[in-house]
Amino acid sequence: MKILLVGASGTLGMAVRKELGNRHEIISAGRSSGDFRVDLTDEASIKAMLDGVGTVDAIASAAGHVTFAPLAELDAAAFAVGLNDKLMGQVNLVRQGIAHVVDGGSFTLIGGILSEHPILAGASASMVNAALEGFVRAAAIELPRGIRINVVSPTVLVESMDKYGPFFRGFEPAPAFRVGLAYSRSIEGAGTGQVLKVY
Repeated sequence: MKILLVGASGTLGMAVRKELGNRHEIISAGRSSGDFRVDLTDEASIKAMLDGVGTVDAIASAAGHVTFAPLAELDAAAFAVGLNDKLMGQVNLVRQGIAHVVDGGSFTLIGGILSEHPILAGASASMVNAALEGFVRAAAIELPRGIRINVVSPTVLVESMDKYGPFFRGFEPAPAFRVGLAYSRSIEGAGTGQVLKVY
């Protein structure tokens, strides 16, 4: 298969690429590196990337930013980071990507454990992740030509504990390679509208 992987140079993206790259062609995309550059907050940037890529068997996202801060400090601009990037960035990737995915192809998005297990300073992330799950369930019953869509929902990564550990006290982290396996299940499997949890 030919797979477009957005966020390929990040910690999770590299694990997904390692998991799938030995048996599929990976086209990498990212904000500052990869075969193609893309800014998920800019619809024109998404369109330019997809036009450059052409047709693929699958589009997978391992990208998206949210703001971690106490609720009292989350103003509209702070919430907008997650809404415009991780949520609408991935939604727009699907919207525009439909025309670039083959019949029976798939989308795989990235959500996270905070949709179900909120933490202090995580209101924005919980909101965005829950919204992504709702979008995937709804999109799955409307996508044309047998195209599937799933969202991977991991806990905090072992490799990211140095940065996010203070936010996730008491959570058991998962190694990135296990999250990469969920991408394989989404892309190479038959399920659609699923939340693939890696807790």
